[in-house]
Amino acid sequence: MPGREFISSCPTSVQAKLVAVLIAVAAAPPHRFSGGGFWEAMHDQMTGYHEVRVDGPRRGHYRLFCKLDTMAIGRGPLLTVLCGASKPFQTELSEAVYDRVLALGREYLSRNPRSLA
Repeated sequence: MPGREFISSCPTSVQAKLVAVLIAVAAAPPHRFSGGGFWEAMHDQMTGYHEVRVDGPRRGHYRLFCKLDTMAIGRGPLLTVLCGASKPFQTELSEAVYDRVLALGREYLSRNPRSLA
């Protein structure tokens, strides 16, 4: 539930944008949503993950980390929201944030059928 908790902690305008992108991605065929800069495939150690990118008040940047899951037994495809992070303008997220995303992704993928809560 870290993804849901992160969304709830964001300013209302950011919450609305994050949810709108998630709805658009979920409604599109798997791996076909172009994103317009709001939905980006990640690279290097984060290959296979995506992030929703939204700007908020005071030039804050909000990132929601997701995984498109086409291998879920008895389900699928699934848009899995793992967690999120925010950062001030012109800064970078720490390696610890990406390590957390990868750990949550491994834990999620370790169960099939998938946990949906």
